[in-house]
Amino acid sequence: MSAIKRLVRGFYRLLLPTAILLIVALIGSAVWLVHRSTGAPKAPYLLTPDKYGLLSTRAAKVTDETWNNADGTSSRGWLLRGAEGAPAVLLLHKYGADRSWVLNLGVKLNEATDFTVLMPDLRGHGEMPLTPVTSFGGRESQDVQSALNFLKSLKSEGGNAIVGQSFGLYGVELGAFAGISAAAKEVSFKAIVADSVPYGSNAILRDAIAKRYPFMSSVTSRIAELGTIGYFFDGTYDRQLTCDYAKSLGDRKVLLLASTETIDLQTSTSSVAACFPDQSSVEKKLDLMPSGYNINNATNDQSATYDLRVIDFFKKSLQ
Repeated sequence: MSAIKRLVRGFYRLLLPTAILLIVALIGSAVWLVHRSTGAPKAPYLLTPDKYGLLSTRAAKVTDETWNNADGTSSRGWLLRGAEGAPAVLLLHKYGADRSWVLNLGVKLNEATDFTVLMPDLRGHGEMPLTPVTSFGGRESQDVQSALNFLKSLKSEGGNAIVGQSFGLYGVELGAFAGISAAAKEVSFKAIVADSVPYGSNAILRDAIAKRYPFMSSVTSRIAELGTIGYFFDGTYDRQLTCDYAKSLGDRKVLLLASTETIDLQTSTSSVAACFPDQSSVEKKLDLMPSGYNINNATNDQSATYDLRVIDFFKKSLQ
C-alpha cells in the first residue's frame, strides 16, 4: 500500500508543475489576445474634410475638435456646426473603423437639416488615436456622455448655446452598443439609430478575435473572454447585455438597421429589438444590402438610399 501511495504522490508531483504551467500559459494567452484586440486595426482615413471640402462647401466647414473625457483622457472628432438652437446628432463608428466612415453621412445630415453633427474617433481608433486602446464599449459609453457635454458647451459668436435641447445618436456595432448604453443613463438622447447591434461587449470582442485569428476562432474568442477579467481588472469592461440597456429606454424613438450580409449581427439586432419597452417607438429595417456596417462596400446609389433613410428618421424625430 505504501508503494502505491508513493507512486501516486510521485505521479502528482510530476503532473502538478505541468498543470500549473498550462494554467499560466492559458491565462497569459487570454490576456495577450485581449491586449492585441484592444489595439484596433488602423488604416488611413477613407476621406478627410480637407478633401471632401473641395467638392462640398458644407464639408469645408468641418472643424477638428478635442475635449476631455471623464477619466482624464481626451477625445477628438470632426464637428459640423448647425443652426443656432437646432438639435445635434452624434455619429459613432464600428470597431476597426474610424470617423471617416461616417463623414459623408454627417455632411449630408447637416446639409439636409442644419443640425450640428459630431463625428468622434472612438478609443483606440483612427490615425494616431489620443487614447490608444478600446474597452469594447465600457469606457466608450462614458465617452459618449463627455461628447454630449462638449456639444452642450458650444457657443455662438453671440454667446448663445449652438445646440438646442434635443440630441440624436447614430451608432454602428461598437458605436451602437456604446450609444444605447449611454442613452440608458442620459435622457437627452431622444432619437437613436442603431445599426448592426451586438449582444454586448463580449460579442464585439469575439468578432474582433475571429477576424484577426480566424483559425479556431470559436476557441480563441472564448479564451479571450476569460482574459478580460485580468486585463480589465479596473472594471472598465462592460459585461451587461445590450438588451438590459434597451429595456430602460422608454419614450425614445429608435430605428434599428442590419444587413443580410452579416447574419450574426442581423440576428442580435432583431433580438435587441424585442427588449425596448412598449412606450418606445421602434422601427426596424433588417434586410439592408449593405447596412452602415459595410457602407464602404456600397455603391453610390446604395449609400445614398441608406443615408436618406437615416436623415429622414432624424428629421422626423428631432424637428
